[in-house]
Amino acid sequence: MKRQIIAMGGGGFSMEPENLLLDQYILNAAQLEKPRVCFVPTASGDSAGYVERFYAAFNKLECEPSHLSLFNPDTWTEDLEPFLAKQDVLYFGGGNTKNALALWREWNLEPLLRTALDRGAVLAGLSAGAMCWFEQGSTDSIGRELGVLPCLGWLKGSMTPHYDGEANRRPKLHQFLLEGQIQNGYAADDGAALHFVDECLESVVSSRPNPRAYQVELQADKVLETPLETLFLGV
Repeated sequence: MKRQIIAMGGGGFSMEPENLLLDQYILNAAQLEKPRVCFVPTASGDSAGYVERFYAAFNKLECEPSHLSLFNPDTWTEDLEPFLAKQDVLYFGGGNTKNALALWREWNLEPLLRTALDRGAVLAGLSAGAMCWFEQGSTDSIGRELGVLPCLGWLKGSMTPHYDGEANRRPKLHQFLLEGQIQNGYAADDGAALHFVDECLESVVSSRPNPRAYQVELQADKVLETPLETLFLGV
């Protein structure tokens, strides 16, 4: 089975409700006629509005949508392990990465997610739901200023989302690299997604013509940004 992780800098149904190209791309990665897709909104505190927007979007697509709430376990109809074992796609929302990781560990969700990945389920997400898979993320989850957060480490290096969407993302990432606070890694604009297969970057896609993703690294005390070839999913 291929291990697939799709990490979006931003975009998808929550940021582009009239443009579901990235969401459809995620479903297509499962290579099933009608995949079962579960939204995991832990990072947003299981925001009810976020969950409603998920269903509004994915009910328009060929899939079987559901969601997993850790804040309201009384809504579960079965235990976590058998429920997650049925899912073809797990879609992780944005929000507070640190809180999401803490709750996943408290609920012993990490090994279940790893099992899902290893059996071929597609793991996808944006912002917090994208950086969580890497060794480190540049995040606003730990204070008023952007900081560096250790993450799951299933993908090598660091991840910075919203690279074009928030003015301080690029300069702070450069600062972190120059100061040795963060590892070399990737940055993605809103609307751009990095598709990893078996821990290797296979492709970069976008929901609009302009978004890009970058390999960002420190070389000879200088930050080098290398734009990655990006496929626009539209016409």
